Amino acid sequence: MRPLNAEDEALLSAARAAAANAYCPYSRFPVGAVVQTERGRFAGCNVENASYSLGVCAERSAIHNAVAAGARAFVRLVVSCTAATESDPPGSRMPCGACRQVIAEFMAPDAEVIVDGAGAWTVRELLPAAFRLARP
Repeated sequence: MRPLNAEDEALLSAARAAAANAYCPYSRFPVGAVVQTERGRFAGCNVENASYSLGVCAERSAIHNAVAAGARAFVRLVVSCTAATESDPPGSRMPCGACRQVIAEFMAPDAEVIVDGAGAWTVRELLPAAFRLARP
């Protein structure tokens, strides 16, 4: 992973703060995310539900918040799983498949995704063959 700069560290701090708002009584695994856009930064956290499929991950929550505010140019996404320990494998901190697809919908293939304690990837690296619909 490339060395983190001051802006990366600020985004990681904001993602960790967003994780403090997570509603995760089932997994007890709080996750926070911050997406940087042309309209500023937008945070999200995971919100679980007893009907598991109705929950939402932090990455999608942040992106949806940005879209709701009118953002369309997404620069970078930072994710932090604050309950992860150093001994946890990096894969346990990575965005799930659904999040990767949403990330690919809104971010350029060369946009950066930083995962706290795991590394940095481009969107293309996270989802090399993203599903895309042809737009009319």
